[in-house]
Amino acid sequence: MDVILQNFLNLKILGEAAPYLWSGFKMTLLLCMVVVPLGVAGGLAVALASTLKSKWLRWPVVAYVDFFRAFPPLVLLIFIAFGLPFLGLDLPAFAAVALAFLLNTSSYYGEIFRAGIESIPRQQFEAARSTGLNAAQTLAWVIVPQATRNVIPDLISNTLEVAKLTSIASVVALPELLYAARQGQALTYNATPIIAAGIIYVACLWPLVRLLSRFEHRQIALH
Repeated sequence: MDVILQNFLNLKILGEAAPYLWSGFKMTLLLCMVVVPLGVAGGLAVALASTLKSKWLRWPVVAYVDFFRAFPPLVLLIFIAFGLPFLGLDLPAFAAVALAFLLNTSSYYGEIFRAGIESIPRQQFEAARSTGLNAAQTLAWVIVPQATRNVIPDLISNTLEVAKLTSIASVVALPELLYAARQGQALTYNATPIIAAGIIYVACLWPLVRLLSRFEHRQIALH
């Protein structure tokens, strides 16, 4: 037990690594505050585009969603960060991560929103249009709010995955939480900073997990 405490839960090492962890936590928080809204907005745009009747737009959207859902996000990030400079586009690390997450997460959020929109009965569209609303107003004021409410558990679940996925930003040397923890581990030759980073992730995401569970139980009760 003493060996485990010494190598994985060493309070002295934790104190030494705390500045690195705090700096990394702030970067992870900033990253989540950028990539989650970007992904949600991009996903909503993708879902709305997929509802259009024009096959010239619908099929490219389907190809976009299928491709980025299948393409590994880590490979995508590496290509954007290290491949695009060869094409003359050299993005800062933060921008590269934001772009990679926009492409990846918008495809998942898009499918969630699309399912929500399709769950709304067609009569809702017709009723809204009969009141004088145009197509855009019907979507914005009637359909999308209802669709969003229907898929809140899926949105929360996907957001949890996005928050955890931000740890791959360490491969492009963006100093987020995992990168900072690995720095602390390298300096102290101890795994405590890595364990501490894991605990921070759990502490921050656990409220979302409980919220997701509450929504899921509520939906089960309604059905």
